[in-house]
Amino acid sequence: MTSRAVIRGIGSYLPACVMENAEFASRLGLETSDEWIRERTGIKRRHIAADGETTSDLGFAAAQKALAHANMDISEIDLIMVATSTPDLTFPSTATMIQHRLGMTHGAAFDIQAVCSGFLYGIHTANALIRSGAHQRILLIGAETFSRILDWEDRGTCVLFGDGAGAIILEGQNDTEDGIIHSIIRSNGAHKDMLYVDGGPSSTGTVGKLRMLGNAVFKHAVTDIAGIIRTCAEEANYDVPTIDWFVPHQANQRILTAVARKLKLQPEQVISTVDEHANTSAASVPLAWDAAVRDGRIKRGDTIMLEAFGGGFTWGACLLRY
Repeated sequence: MTSRAVIRGIGSYLPACVMENAEFASRLGLETSDEWIRERTGIKRRHIAADGETTSDLGFAAAQKALAHANMDISEIDLIMVATSTPDLTFPSTATMIQHRLGMTHGAAFDIQAVCSGFLYGIHTANALIRSGAHQRILLIGAETFSRILDWEDRGTCVLFGDGAGAIILEGQNDTEDGIIHSIIRSNGAHKDMLYVDGGPSSTGTVGKLRMLGNAVFKHAVTDIAGIIRTCAEEANYDVPTIDWFVPHQANQRILTAVARKLKLQPEQVISTVDEHANTSAASVPLAWDAAVRDGRIKRGDTIMLEAFGGGFTWGACLLRY
């Protein structure tokens, strides 16, 4: 019988430094306010990595919590995947750095780059690897330090993002109805100029800064997210409203609300943590998921739909039983 990828453990980490909305005006001198940011995004605050605190530091902390939650040792893991667009270095991969810090000298580790959809791309990949029998237990991490690629003079983008990390452990199990039921990933490179970073090793030789056409991204996100959720549910023979929980990419409360309205979801079905940590890109889905597990909303046996949308454009959805 083909193994099913079951979620053994989950964990997350946010940097200690918290930046409130009011600081954009008081400290950075931007023409904005707490009220302006909350009204347009739903964001109250974000966490910012300290000087010298890297993406691998955040990912390592989240990984430790996921292992503890699963009551597992790193010796039981045979693959580490890290979804990130803000690696410590151009190379080696952030995954190998975390592998070393965890004391793992066997198996393999690599990064995935799909911007905000990176964690969904990671789940899709991990599921395929487990079902094929290539790997048995996978540590999947979404970790970002987007504060390092923001233009702090652009109020249209710098207020939207923060730093953080989340991690899950997937294990192949037989004779179970738990785990990943169905997943889909998509991309369309025609829309690169709507959301991108204006630098890179082979183009400018610099890291660059994030650039975004907010209104255009919003329209694509709402349409594509709602569409892929419907498709994922239909292909798994589920009715969207019957799914217990929806854990979306935490980009903007307006997007979350618009998608929920489009799918006729009840507000209480949608996990929203964007107010507390803003958009943490590939880390946002596991951060929200872990928060809902810790506060007791999401319980074992519940059905969950994950979704994300990011630069590229990339997007994806995953239906699972936790």
